[in-house]
Order: sequence, then C-alpha cells, then structure tokens
Amino acid sequence: MAFLLAALAAFTNAVTSVLQRIGVETAPESSALRLSLISHAIKRGIWLMGFALMLVQFGLQATALKFGQLSVVQPVLTTELLFLLLILAVWFRYRLGTREWLGAFLVVGGLGSFFLAAHPHGGQVLPSTSQWVVASVILISAVTAFIVAALRGPRWWRAAAFGAATAICAAYGAALTKAITGYVSQGWGHVFTHFQPYMLAVSGLGTVFLLQNALHAGPITASRTTLVTMNPLISIVLGITLFGDVLRGGALRISLEVLALAVLVVGVVVLTRSPLVAGADDGSTDGEMLGGARERAMMAMPIEAMP
Repeated sequence: MAFLLAALAAFTNAVTSVLQRIGVETAPESSALRLSLISHAIKRGIWLMGFALMLVQFGLQATALKFGQLSVVQPVLTTELLFLLLILAVWFRYRLGTREWLGAFLVVGGLGSFFLAAHPHGGQVLPSTSQWVVASVILISAVTAFIVAALRGPRWWRAAAFGAATAICAAYGAALTKAITGYVSQGWGHVFTHFQPYMLAVSGLGTVFLLQNALHAGPITASRTTLVTMNPLISIVLGITLFGDVLRGGALRISLEVLALAVLVVGVVVLTRSPLVAGADDGSTDGEMLGGARERAMMAMPIEAMP
C-alpha cells in the first residue's frame, strides 16, 4: 500500500511540476523571494491547477507515510522523474533518447537494489520533544544557509541553492506528517495538542514558496537535481534517527545500500541533465521549450477538447 500510494504521489508531483513551471515562467526576475512571485502565479489558471494537484499529492504522501516508513516513501518519490518523462513522451510528443532510458534504468535499479539490500522496517517510534528540537534547529539552519547562498551568484547556482532549501523543507515536512499520522491513531483531539500540525503549516507554505523561487531562479536542471537527490537522502536519515527505521546492518549490507543509493543519485543526475527534463533543448530557454510543448500538445488534442 505504501509503495503504491507513494508512486501515485510521485506521478501527481510530476504533473504539478509541469503546470507550476509554466505558471511562473513569465514572472520578472526581480520577483525572486518576493510575494509578487506568488501573486503573479495565482493569476494564472494553470498554476492554480498545479496547486490543487499539490494538495492531492500531499494527501497521497501522508497516507503512504501512515502505512510505510519515511525511508521507504521518500525514495519512491524520486520516480517523479520517470513519470515526467512519460508525460513528455506521451502528451508533449517528445522522443526519449539514450540518456533518458539510461537514467530511468539507473533510478529503477538503484531504488530496487536499495530496498532489497536494506529491507527497511520498523519506523513507528514517535520522536521525543528533545529529538524534535535538535532536528528542527539543524534543518531550519540548513534551509536558512541555502537561502542566503541563493541570493547571489550565477543563475544555475541560485536555482541549485533554492532547490536544496526546498528539499530540506520538504523532508522536514514529511517527517512532521509522519508524526501526525501517528498521533491520529490516538484521536484527532490529541493531534492538535502537539506542535507538529502548526509547524507543518509553516513548512508547507515555506516549501511552496521556495519551490516557486527554485523554478524561477534559473535552469530547472540545477534546482531539480538538488531537490530530488537531497530529499530522499535527508528523509532516510530522519527516518532512522527520529522514527526508528531499521535498515539491515553488516559491512556487506551497508556497502550495498550505499552503492544502491549512489546508483539512484547518478540516475537522477542523468535524468535532470536531460534536455527533456531540464526544459531546454538546443539552447532554448525553459519557457520556450514548454511553450513549444504546449503548442504540440494543443495540436494533438481533438478540436472539441481545445479551450
């Protein structure tokens, strides 16, 4: 159940990424880290569609976390890139090349190998207040550091730094969600006596805001690489240290787990450097490629289905 729900969440997130990228592509560069970026986005119907799907994705992810471990659900979400390729190939009619197939093979192989070697289990321990304090201070400090780093430098660096901040914020939100699903089993009235629901609201808004800045700051290749690679790795650490996720031990097992995660990360990097996933082809900008893709998709639609 957790695998299936996490995969559905990954598919929903892939659709969300496409819609929201189109939604912020025309925002002026001066709107970075300003509410004007969000005000620009919400005026566009396609971005609002993406936001609605983001809420659906959250529901799927939360349900997956209720049934599964943090170190299982978050790595499965990396398959978002595979679904993004599927959308580009089927809907936007882009042809998948050797790079895309290789990246997909590495992601699937690395993910499957990690689960076979690690066999994550447990993960139902609720963290203590002191554990939350330590984790919160570390993660919030890291997010702040990446935001400061994103304020200057070339566009690719700013996009990568915003992507890293988004990844940490999203992993923190997933950990908070996991805790809330544990409190729900004790009754909804018990949930709101803890700080997690309120902190989740803050981290959720922060994730949305940082994601829009990551998409707007520079090449989607840079932001997507740091976002997709850092999120599952941080989540695995949080799952082990906070929730008691147990991975198989021993020198051989740990070596295989690390190797599998390395293969997964390489696959993600290969895919994010693909012109299709990056949103740039033959030197065109993200907006130009997505605009061309939209025209191609419109041409592929039946006349009666066109807006």
